[in-house]
Amino acid sequence: MRILLDECVPRPLKRELADYEIRTVVEMGWSGKKNGELLRLMNQEGFTILLTTDQNLRYQQNLEQAGVAVIVLVALSNRLPDLVPLISDVRSVLSTVAPGEVIEVGDSL
Repeated sequence: MRILLDECVPRPLKRELADYEIRTVVEMGWSGKKNGELLRLMNQEGFTILLTTDQNLRYQQNLEQAGVAVIVLVALSNRLPDLVPLISDVRSVLSTVAPGEVIEVGDSL
């Protein structure tokens, strides 16, 4: 499983998932890519999961067709202190999430 950390997620969150194969959009040189193009690039590069805070992604893209799973972090903000507490739930979801699926982890605001 290869995980891509979306641009809207603080890069230091990657350290919290260091035991997974995880890269950031910036590391891949994909900064500024629109969601559709990003999903295509993910597929081409073998990424299976997108970790994002973008709660609208499921309404903007056909994720089933894209062939990637999306885990949406839902917190008060996309600041690191608000997201780190969600990591244990993210770890639980990583083993069960399927391509085309969108799972929200965190607070319902």
